[in-house]
Amino acid sequence: MKIIISLLMGLGLLISQPAMAAPASKYWAIWDKSDETSRKTIDHSDWSYLLSQYLKPFPDGSLFAYGKVSNAYRKKLQDYIGYMTALEPRDYNRKEQLAYWINLYNALTIELILKHYPVESITKIGPWFKFGPWDEPITEVAGTTLTLNNIEHRILRPLWQDKRIHYVVNCASLGCPDLAGEAYTGATVEVMMAEAAKRFIQQEKGVAFIDGKLALSRIYEWYAIDFGSKEALLRHIRENSQMAMAAKIDQYKGEIIYQYNWNLNALSQGNSAD
Repeated sequence: MKIIISLLMGLGLLISQPAMAAPASKYWAIWDKSDETSRKTIDHSDWSYLLSQYLKPFPDGSLFAYGKVSNAYRKKLQDYIGYMTALEPRDYNRKEQLAYWINLYNALTIELILKHYPVESITKIGPWFKFGPWDEPITEVAGTTLTLNNIEHRILRPLWQDKRIHYVVNCASLGCPDLAGEAYTGATVEVMMAEAAKRFIQQEKGVAFIDGKLALSRIYEWYAIDFGSKEALLRHIRENSQMAMAAKIDQYKGEIIYQYNWNLNALSQGNSAD
């Protein structure tokens, strides 16, 4: 019995480990192709419409009304995902591709939550011995099976090498950068990524002072390699902060603490925006 208990305790430590160590960026060469002469665009209007119906903005973070999604709108979301996965993203230019992968990731995440709703956290979805569903096969594009981690860490991060990726892929959690209120498109993705960075950094879940200490989202700890040195990170934060906060950070010499809330970003009756 003692041996079994020891094994279970050890397994518990392994289960919690992914929460402290984010996946590395791993280049996946098969997706590093595009047609820069292409002027074709992808229709994300169904995704935008769904967001307009069920995503509610609040100063501290947008919430999604998972419990209110009708069967008709659930079908519309599934049809949108089907439309997206039937495309060959490599036939489009890089900006269209970037918008494609961001929207697909976010739509798949919402569909995953709806499939398991009600659930208190996305981390409760998936095999009991894993921290969340991110390594589970979730879709197929161009004959290749993909997980959410494949999209984020083998396609988006290594191919674009843009730290703002972390502000636009949403993990359905309160601590995560907000889900955008409309779909990304090739024409808007650059501006929307810049806006997403500014929005998150100016929210308490992104950057705050708690008991006199600078508190940052754990995203900056997990993905420190993407944000660079401490000096580079703080410069990035200051550039996207309001003037008073930027000045306060500039003068700060203490330690940095980190925070994150894995609870579901669900709209409840108590915080209804209606």
